[in-house]
Amino acid sequence: MNQRQYFNEIAPRWDSLGSEEDRVRLARMINELKIAPKESILDVGSGTGAVIPLLRETVGNGGRIVSLDISEKMLQIARGKGFEGNIHFLQADAGAGPLVGEAFGLVMCHSVFPHFQDKPAILIELKRMLRPGGRLVICHTKSRPQINTIHRNIGGVVGHDLLPDETEMRILLAEADFEKIEVYDESERYLAIARKNSGTGLCCR
Repeated sequence: MNQRQYFNEIAPRWDSLGSEEDRVRLARMINELKIAPKESILDVGSGTGAVIPLLRETVGNGGRIVSLDISEKMLQIARGKGFEGNIHFLQADAGAGPLVGEAFGLVMCHSVFPHFQDKPAILIELKRMLRPGGRLVICHTKSRPQINTIHRNIGGVVGHDLLPDETEMRILLAEADFEKIEVYDESERYLAIARKNSGTGLCCR
């Protein structure tokens, strides 16, 4: 079984795996990001759309959300929820270059980063999709030890899908040439934020 097959199989019960506490924590993190109205957002590994209504509320009618997932069954469930607004659904592997570069002000990776097998390569690809100065956000509503324990206990195709600790994540982001890196590896959440270079440079006299 590969990852696409695994997530297709688990899609019908995916929403039941989250708790109200998870939803509250996710809403709090989205609020902390201070996302600008009318922003263009790529929701990578969007699953059944848990983060879409929160992003939609933030960006308003003028915003755009692209919901990308490797699992067509996950996206089918997300589409069925009838989200309103400028929302597009795309079934693809995020590492396969499915979108044009520099198209988004924010790339969101909610509950998906451990499942990327080549993390350095995927970070380069996600950076390519960001506009200069855009932000990458990696977030979970549980602690890193909890996430890693869940995946180890499930085993199989996700048994080795682990979330890096703060030091390793900072190194991964820095080596992908991200800037202004923040990592919060805490007891009730995991949040990493980094920016793509604005490309403006500094003027010398």
